[in-house]
Amino acid sequence: MNYNKKTVKDVEVSGKKVLLRCDFNVPQDKETGAITSDKRIVAALPTIQYLLEQGAAVIACSHLGKPKNGPDPKLSLAPVAKRLGELLEKDVIMASDVVGEDAKAKAAALKSGEIMLLENTRFEKGETKNDPELAKTMASLADIYVSDAFGAVHRAHASTAGVADYLPAVSGFLIQKELDFLGGAIANPKRPLVAILGGAKVSSKIGVINNLLEIADTIIIGGGMSYTFSAAQGGKVGDSLLEADWLDYSKEMIAKAAEKGVKFLLPVDTVCGDGFAPNAKSQVVKAGEIPDGWQGLDIGPETVKLYCAAVADAGTVIWNGPMGVFEFSAFAKGTEAMAEALSNTSAITVIGGGDSAAAVEQLGYAGKMSHISTGGGASLEFLEGKELPGVACLLDA
Repeated sequence: MNYNKKTVKDVEVSGKKVLLRCDFNVPQDKETGAITSDKRIVAALPTIQYLLEQGAAVIACSHLGKPKNGPDPKLSLAPVAKRLGELLEKDVIMASDVVGEDAKAKAAALKSGEIMLLENTRFEKGETKNDPELAKTMASLADIYVSDAFGAVHRAHASTAGVADYLPAVSGFLIQKELDFLGGAIANPKRPLVAILGGAKVSSKIGVINNLLEIADTIIIGGGMSYTFSAAQGGKVGDSLLEADWLDYSKEMIAKAAEKGVKFLLPVDTVCGDGFAPNAKSQVVKAGEIPDGWQGLDIGPETVKLYCAAVADAGTVIWNGPMGVFEFSAFAKGTEAMAEALSNTSAITVIGGGDSAAAVEQLGYAGKMSHISTGGGASLEFLEGKELPGVACLLDA
């Protein structure tokens, strides 16, 4: 996939109507509907402010949640419009539909320097099916399409990919940054390239491991999936998370790494607990020697030393997935140590969304990372080398 795409700065937007796909899929309080984190709205501001300053009329759109049967008042984007207006210190006109009469009338009347927000794109059944009629109607509201919703580019939906069939399509600043850092780390990394992969399951990281074995110098494995690798080598994993169907695959990956000369680092010791609970009793054992009735919940202190040494002289580090059960403080030390090690390295550090991003932010190291991805699923598919429909549809630079 070509990561070199045209951006908002490569097209004339003054006096034009711009359909801007944002990621406003914000977390909300289940009872009150109040937005509990406006991080995604804040992330969209640079592109929005640039477009407004350049004299564009901005028609923003996004999905929110997973409405089952058409419009659902609980999943309206009205609270987002209100918060966006507060952050921009200007009125955000809210449409009551996506491509209905209200949206069409408000889009037609929209003037340069004004912004409106369409209702939740998933209120339209054709959105997730990438219905060409819906995409065509959405595109008819504007002159240019700008995509800035990296969290949704791995989906071929009407508002993320389909509209690009009918409008010139470019990236916003958020997607441009993702392509620069993630694309750079994959296509042209500063070496050595070290990939740290954690999380629960081998099965969810198959494509990532396979792809990274072609380009990385070192792969570090942590989290729940390390126990499947341990068992594949004949280790005892007690009651740890284990994907028995993936033992042969794990052996193949270890063999493939050896064949390609890629360092493939697995834990040498484990912090295990006598149950999956924050107050579980814990002990440190050698990797592959977890007793029955105990389960591995974090990498051990010797593994921490090994892994921190492996990133110390890296040129680029990609990190996706925690090293242990980060939500339990007793089993968060491995993840905390990795975050601290990355904060002290001079490497380009790319944090691949999801739990690793949350860990880095909670620990206060976010400012020391080169880039924290805004898309968990999208960054994972990026690392797999998959084509992302919402990026592929943008004009090449």
